[in-house]
This record gives sequence, C-alpha cells and structure tokens, in this order.
Amino acid sequence: MADIFHPLAGKKIWVAGETGLVGHALTRALSSRNIRLLTAPHSMLDLTNQKDTQAWLKTNKPDVIFVAAAKVGGIGINASHPADFIQTNLSIALNVIEGAHRADVQRLVFLGSSCAYPKFAAQPIGEDSLLTGPLEETNEAYAVAKIAGMKMCEFYSRQYDRDYICAMPTNLYGPYDRFEADTSHVIPAMMMKFHEAMLSNAPSVTLWGTGTPLREFLHVDDLAAALLCMVERYDGAAPVNIGSGEEISIAALADMMKKITGYRGDIIFDASMPDGTPRKFLDSSKIWALGWAPAISLEDGLSATYEWFCNSQKIRKSA
Repeated sequence: MADIFHPLAGKKIWVAGETGLVGHALTRALSSRNIRLLTAPHSMLDLTNQKDTQAWLKTNKPDVIFVAAAKVGGIGINASHPADFIQTNLSIALNVIEGAHRADVQRLVFLGSSCAYPKFAAQPIGEDSLLTGPLEETNEAYAVAKIAGMKMCEFYSRQYDRDYICAMPTNLYGPYDRFEADTSHVIPAMMMKFHEAMLSNAPSVTLWGTGTPLREFLHVDDLAAALLCMVERYDGAAPVNIGSGEEISIAALADMMKKITGYRGDIIFDASMPDGTPRKFLDSSKIWALGWAPAISLEDGLSATYEWFCNSQKIRKSA
C-alpha cells in the first residue's frame, strides 16, 4: 500500500454535490473520519452562480474539496439536451475550481467520467487515451465539459502549483441514484422498468439497443473508498481511473436485474435505439497500486440498491 502523503485528519472537507449519488457516498465514508465536514447543499448554494460560489469558498476556506456535483443523465436526455449539459457542467467546473484557487485551497479532487474517453479507445482504456479520438456522440456535451474541468485542474496545478487531481470513475450505481424515467442511467432505468413490470405482471420489458455492449459497473461506496485512498495516497498529476475490473454485457445485466426484481416475463431489445459506446473498460492499475480494491460484487450491490429503491418508494408514497 502506498504511503499517505496528504492526510485528511483534522482537515476541513467540502463535498460539492453532497446530495447526489457520489456526494452521499462520500459523506457516509467521511463520517467516520476525524475531519470537519462542511455542508452547502444545492438549496443553500447554486454552484452555477459564480459570485455566490466564490463568496462561499472565500468565507469557509476548506482544506480539501471533492467536486462531485454535476448535471447527469442517460443516453436520451444527454442527446436531446446537450446545451443544458455543457452549460451546467462547465459552470460548475469553472466556478468551483477558480473559486478554490482564489480561496487558496491547495488540494482538490475533480470527478471526471469514463465517457470523456474516445468512443473507440483501445481496451482496457488507459488514462493516456484522453483526447486521442472522437467522443461518443450521444453524451459529447457532458464529456466535453468534464474534459474542460480536468484540463482546468491540470493547468491550475501547473501555473499555480496546486494539487488539483482528477478521478475517472467507471459507470456507477447505488443508493441515492437518480430513479427518473427520462434522466436515469442504465442501472436505475433498468431497475425501474423491471420493478414496474413485476408489479403490473407485464408480459415483456423492452430495452434500448441490442444488448451486446459491454459495461463496467462500480458500487458508489467502493468509489468513495477509492477517492479517500486517492486523495491521501496519490502524489501524481495525471488522472486516475477507478473501475471494478469486471465487465458485463447489457443483456447479461438485464438477466441479473430480472432475477433480483423477481420479474418473470420476457426481455426484448429494440435494436432501432442507440447502443452507445460498444465497450468501455478501464485500466485501473494506478488506483489498485495505491492499495484500493472494490469490495462489493455487482449482484450484491444491485440487490442492496434494489432494496434501498423499494424502501425509498414506500417512504415517498407514505409522505
């Protein structure tokens, strides 16, 4: 295991985007640490507002920032609302990173995304694949904004001697994911479809694409552990991939989801709809070398997420 170069003990930590999927996981992971956790939920601070964001940072002066805030969504919403995705995500990156520099924050971790890599990158994807080819068209706007944020970290570190580093997580899932029909990523979208089909005894579930693309998935609690390992033990400047090291086809994922939700009907793939990138598998050797490894299997993680989803639905209906 790598040495600790940047210990968190006693530090003021801010998780930008604390109410999101990654933000919740990070705050859970940090709750057992000897740190002071700063809070600024979206209801208190709009990170697309430059003046307010910079003022908050100047007043609160965190020692370390995790930039987990982002406007996210699945293939459909990314393709139909590209201007919204690039504007919001560029604004968040610009305001938080520039605001952190002005507040003299030395250590910052920016969450990029594996979708920032070229659509046909050599597999497994190494960090040096960035900007070597065209992006997947359906989420190009989001990817460009993430690349801009990553380059800001690189340039601020170079010009101002900051420690602003970038994590590149694979496809994530877990509690507090976005379970909405039009904006969900593949796992929550699929989970909702099978759950609703199970409740209504629907004869079949139709999914987008051919079912052949391969994907790598990581439980968000495993990501949080990796980010804490990275922020304390990584002393480099290049981005760091964070993946599970395992792939599954969308068709096999659908079979697993069918089993977990108890659905008994048929699965139909609509090949007229887009597949997205054919394969997206990260080379995560850097983060593994720091001493981190995932602890949650995909089936166990999906089962726990489905239990959380069902409980959240009950709470919402009783509210």
